Amino acid sequence: MNRRLFLAGVSAYVALVALVALAALAHAGETVLYEKASAYSTIVVTEEEHGLRTLRFGRGGARQSVVKLGDPDYLALPYARVALVGLALSETPRRFLVVGLGGGTLPMFLRKYYPNAAIDAVDIDPEVVDVAKKFFGFREDELMNAHVGDGRQFIEKLRQPYDVIFLDAFGSDSVPAHLTTQEFLRAVRRAVTPGGVVVGNLWGRGSNPLYDSMVRTYEEVFDELFILDVRDAGNKILLALPRKQPLSGDELMRLARKVSAAKRFPFDLGDPDKYGFLDAHAKSQHGRVLRDRDIKR
Repeated sequence: MNRRLFLAGVSAYVALVALVALAALAHAGETVLYEKASAYSTIVVTEEEHGLRTLRFGRGGARQSVVKLGDPDYLALPYARVALVGLALSETPRRFLVVGLGGGTLPMFLRKYYPNAAIDAVDIDPEVVDVAKKFFGFREDELMNAHVGDGRQFIEKLRQPYDVIFLDAFGSDSVPAHLTTQEFLRAVRRAVTPGGVVVGNLWGRGSNPLYDSMVRTYEEVFDELFILDVRDAGNKILLALPRKQPLSGDELMRLARKVSAAKRFPFDLGDPDKYGFLDAHAKSQHGRVLRDRDIKR
């Protein structure tokens, strides 16, 4: 085939795919406010008719963040509320780390309800940080800061541990491979206080072929692991502890409910309709421990 004709055909196909994606967004009642290719993904910001703004990596990609401007209580994605259950496993947290800024949903919620806590958010993509500030209302202050850099390197270099660490970094369709390994999670364990908690957000088994191996790797590194099944979503939330603290599902819900009542959250963290409790005391036999040497470079 003539090379010029081939390239023309490829260009036409790419343009057609973009038009189809744009039509799909328009049909869904969304307006594209911003689209830019960064070094890591194509960042797309859309707005619905009633003012909700959504961050995606690529048109038609999974929703990374959904924000209602000026309302940090609005947590549209089901996994976000379930991830906050981790707050029940750290008594009086004073330092938070969020790996994967997105639109800034979690840091902004934490800022409202923990006004005296230090909150750090780190994202590898400077364009994501810029978009969070320009389109989603994320604001830094003397206690809340956004850092541009690789989350793993940030954790490996830090000197002061955190009480709660949220691992919420995603590419267009999965957690970056170097943020899944035993070596990385060992660094995370060193970065969390003895009485703290690590909260991991994963896609479940249905859309994540490495799910069992990711869980097995957490089990190898941490002393206690609880898995929460997010209702009506494909996410699983992992609560990992650097200590033994066996809990039943009912006990965890009671602790979570106590936190949301004390902090006056606009929702009940102990609501059993929002998540299910999965037993992770026995190590998974369906996965393998993920190690740095296994990462394809």
